[in-house]
Amino acid sequence: MQLSKIVEFHKALGDLTRIRIIALLKQGPLNGQAIAETLGLKPPTITHHMTKLREVGLIKERRDKNTIYFSLNTKILEMSAKGVLSVGTGGDAKMEMSVTEEERSAIINNFFTKDGKLKNYPAQRKKKLVVLAHIIKGLEFGKVYQEKEINEYLKHYHEDYATLRRELIMCQYMYRENNKYELNPVELWWLS
Repeated sequence: MQLSKIVEFHKALGDLTRIRIIALLKQGPLNGQAIAETLGLKPPTITHHMTKLREVGLIKERRDKNTIYFSLNTKILEMSAKGVLSVGTGGDAKMEMSVTEEERSAIINNFFTKDGKLKNYPAQRKKKLVVLAHIIKGLEFGKVYQEKEINEYLKHYHEDYATLRRELIMCQYMYRENNKYELNPVELWWLS
């Protein structure tokens, strides 16, 4: 998860009314009128707050004729809340995965040919992370890449670009949304 997404999530929660709405939706789906009545607010106020929560993906909507029912997207809520804990750490695994410069150099020499191709993809997590960190050195921070661009870039390293792409996401080197890819800040990487 990108740092900007974490910030937007917490901005959306930085309002008492939105917290109260989340607490209500935790109990089950409600329509806007029911939320407004329960909280003693006017419907336009609820609409404003629902827009903010929708922008960060915290609510889902279901239409039944002329009524929209809102429900809590607990998956996004949990993922976003946990995202802040991963900033700068990568959890205990990051401590276990630290490598010396000497080890890093040996891994790169063992897994890459002289012309930069990946000989084979390592099974050991520590080596896998070093290989992925090496591969992304040619990508630019702040640039958004289309999936096709990432595929072409990764094909230069190995024919199984789909596995490399998936691993870059899983190890938090990159972030994907709507088939668009962007490097995460170094603080989110499992091995930096």
